[in-house]
Amino acid sequence: MPPIDLPSPNFDARALPISMIVLHYTGMESAEAAIDRLRDPEAKVSAHYVVDEDGQVICMVDEGDRAWHAGASHWREIDDVNSASIGIEIVNPGHEWGYVPFPDAQIDAVIRLVAEIKDRYEITRGNIVGHSDIAPARKRDPGELFPWHRLARLRLALPRPTQSLMDPFWTEAGFCLALERFGYDVTDRMAAIMAFQRRFRPELIDGEIDAECRMILLALLLPKPRGDA
Repeated sequence: MPPIDLPSPNFDARALPISMIVLHYTGMESAEAAIDRLRDPEAKVSAHYVVDEDGQVICMVDEGDRAWHAGASHWREIDDVNSASIGIEIVNPGHEWGYVPFPDAQIDAVIRLVAEIKDRYEITRGNIVGHSDIAPARKRDPGELFPWHRLARLRLALPRPTQSLMDPFWTEAGFCLALERFGYDVTDRMAAIMAFQRRFRPELIDGEIDAECRMILLALLLPKPRGDA
């Protein structure tokens, strides 16, 4: 399906070069409701793209402009994430409206879109993130059901490390220091830990730092983390 243009008035000028892709879910009852909100001047939110459940891509803000999708956020020393990123909203009711798995056609379209943007701006895998990664105290999207492994298999996201894992036996403070070094805002420690788990260990999101979390994080900090994806 060719993309559909539904421009949003909610954008301004970038202050940074594009170096990130941020994935969201819409978290609303329908695609129509989400699109209407993203085009509402009073809402003051937008995204560059929306991907519907059937794989239809809707273009809302030109990539050269700064869309308003990230809000107060931080990733790897960047605080103005909106200026540095392309925002992709994926239609899904989210945790508040009955969170459901993402259809294959939708993820296929997300993969094609992410691959094109990644190549266009030479974005690294570590800078393709979820909204919860950049705003752990506020957001949970795209959530634990998002199939990051499918993107990782194509080198469009970091894999969940599964090979040559070693436990560094960090204290809680040591783990949070490593988490900050990886890219997270750890001002709210519990939220940052849960965001990390939601992304890299989604089957158990409890905010507890255990050996598996320590091993995964250590592997991610080493060159070329390897996983089964």
